[in-house]
Amino acid sequence: MPMKGRFPLRRTLRYLQQGSVYLKDDVKILIINFNTFGMPSKGTRDFVFYNLPQLQFKNPSIQMKTFKNITPSPFIRCFLGEDGEVLIDTDSKSNLEIIEHLNKVLGKSEEVLERERKAQESRSNPAHFGDGYLRKCICEIPGQVPCPGLVPLPQELRGKFRDICDRSLKPPRGVLPDS
Repeated sequence: MPMKGRFPLRRTLRYLQQGSVYLKDDVKILIINFNTFGMPSKGTRDFVFYNLPQLQFKNPSIQMKTFKNITPSPFIRCFLGEDGEVLIDTDSKSNLEIIEHLNKVLGKSEEVLERERKAQESRSNPAHFGDGYLRKCICEIPGQVPCPGLVPLPQELRGKFRDICDRSLKPPRGVLPDS
């Protein structure tokens, strides 16, 4: 497939996966206002051109919109949950500075990302159980025998009782059964 257009590399899956900003779950809408001319908007233009596709790829549930040539100075407005709103000034900042600031203000921390990764792994395979997974014990799975600490096992499932029953049915050694 031929790569056509301006900087076609930014539409490749490998480039999109290199994004590092995961926005918090509270962020619902992200609006970017900038001008297509002038030095104060250069960093914001670069951010929209190079980094916005990565941000959209990593945060598919967030609505992102750009407005061009409406405002005298560039800024990013984020709408949070019910009542919250965050305004980020991007005037005369480079695209890397914008990414760092956006990650610091609205990005998820490494601990949260690690916790979400573990939760995703536990959901991906229901056979896993123990600490850090959805089930603490195999007895929580339907159809399994419950834990003996919670519900006593029936006597026929206990080894001691089974051995006693087996011995009572067998004749002692050296004695032939009656025919």
